[in-house]
Amino acid sequence: MRASEKAYTALREDIVEWRLLPGTVLAEVEQSERLGVSRTPLREALGRLSAEGLTRVAGGRGVVVSDISLEDIDELFELRETLECRAAALAAERGDNSTFVRLLAELREAPSLLGGSDPARHDYYALVSKLDEAIDSAISNSYLAQAMRSLRVHLVRVRRLAADDAARLNAAAAEHAAIAEAIAAGNPRLAEAATTVHLHRSLSHLKATHRKEPHG
Repeated sequence: MRASEKAYTALREDIVEWRLLPGTVLAEVEQSERLGVSRTPLREALGRLSAEGLTRVAGGRGVVVSDISLEDIDELFELRETLECRAAALAAERGDNSTFVRLLAELREAPSLLGGSDPARHDYYALVSKLDEAIDSAISNSYLAQAMRSLRVHLVRVRRLAADDAARLNAAAAEHAAIAEAIAAGNPRLAEAATTVHLHRSLSHLKATHRKEPHG
């Protein structure tokens, strides 16, 4: 792996997983030493992160981790509804229903992953990622799939703002199962509707549990 790719991957994961908090200054000397790369590939990595909106230049402070406000969340979900509802409908029209039948069976068992340890919850999030990947593959539209992958970077980060509420996670698992079921049935209107319901409930929960003041 190239040094710039190594630095980008490590920093991106640290930002998405909230190990590097919003407003953290990413000083070149410190980060170069921490990641074991020279400053040139580090600058390249920081440039990629800025292009994705995960970092920004803050005047004399240098490069810092970007903030997330309630306004940002609203904007992300506006785009998410546009992309994901269309993708679910296309997946229902174009996808292999057997793939989604299998995912439906797994999603119906998801509550067993949500009542216990953090590793089990990671298994649930991995299952949701499998559904995302299956939809990306089924839509046969590389541009739409790429747009959704770029958006999900921010959505994973936003998810950490919400309390890890067991009731909401179980409800979300049922909503994901409903999406998989509609796609498996080849019903694009139902797939779009199920996605709309899931996004509406996810946004409502995020806004209800978001306790930080909006940042500029």
